[in-house]
Amino acid sequence: MDQIDILVIGAGAIGLACAARLASANRSLLICDREGLIGSHASSRNSEVMHAGIYYPPGSLKAQLCIEGRQRLQTWCEQYQVPQRQIGKLLVAVEPAEQERLELLQLNAQRCGVNLQSLDRHQLRALEPALHASAGLLSANSGIIDSHAYLQSLLACAEHHGAQLALHTRIDRLQLSSRGWHVEGQSLGEPFELIADVVINAGGLFAQQLAGQTDGLRAELVPQLQLCQGRYFSYQGRAPFSRLVYPIPEANTAGLGIHATLDLAGQLRFGPDVNYLQQLDYHIDESQRGIFAAAIRRYFPGLDAQRLQPAYSGVRAKLSGPGEPAADFVIQDSSSHGLPGLINLFGIESPGLTASLAIAEYIAARL
Repeated sequence: MDQIDILVIGAGAIGLACAARLASANRSLLICDREGLIGSHASSRNSEVMHAGIYYPPGSLKAQLCIEGRQRLQTWCEQYQVPQRQIGKLLVAVEPAEQERLELLQLNAQRCGVNLQSLDRHQLRALEPALHASAGLLSANSGIIDSHAYLQSLLACAEHHGAQLALHTRIDRLQLSSRGWHVEGQSLGEPFELIADVVINAGGLFAQQLAGQTDGLRAELVPQLQLCQGRYFSYQGRAPFSRLVYPIPEANTAGLGIHATLDLAGQLRFGPDVNYLQQLDYHIDESQRGIFAAAIRRYFPGLDAQRLQPAYSGVRAKLSGPGEPAADFVIQDSSSHGLPGLINLFGIESPGLTASLAIAEYIAARL
């Protein structure tokens, strides 16, 4: 039976970042993914925003790894020529009644070590004439990235250092043995087995399923998965904004509000919304146009709803359900579950893309 040093399960941003960090000439590393393309789920179905670390509780993994991750990601993009641009983000209070929450958001960012510039309505109008808001905050360090190019760069780095990628490969069982982790699965429809010294479960939407197939992992250590769909509408024609625009997040909701984001080609899109699911579903149609239009017109009254077109959707691997406080990342090693050589990652939603390189470093320090 083949024996390898490290098995990384999941070829999204987190799994590929781990592979790029851990691959080396004297270490065998295999990346496997059940899909036929890398980054088939959350890593390629998001806003492609490089977050600054504004929203997350000080001291949380999300705050710590987002801030460190953005710095690492900026350096990575420069080194590997991954397209990105720091276009800045405006966080806005649409009405005066929201300004207190805007101030609390600024205080939270300061406690996390992130400085934001306060702007009044006149300064906002000077920056973005189409924007309606009473006050705002400018995050100069926020930006956008070509997520697909980033994924490809991670894979190229990992493969350059000896990693191998197996697509259409599903892991069905993990069992700890005297030789390491006994892995059973199917690749291209054919059963296989191997032994791995270290297993990193970066399965994203499927991480809990894999944890349930891990012998000896106590069920109470596996947080419940909450599938949360986020839909996006593109805006045809010339974009009215040159920066990201985020309204104040609505109280007791699971998202950051339907915001305006640009891609590197200048295409504007709005989203995501929050739609909890019972099963994985990427369907999007025009039925949500009216709801989107109403939310967007609060800060962009000049919206032409007919220019809104269904674009795509993503599904977040949340650990918090409707009405519950947002949950932190969960990264488990043997100190959590008592199983040597096993790393489990649960609930790696936003800002997972931004934090990916920092998450990889965090895991490397624990192996």
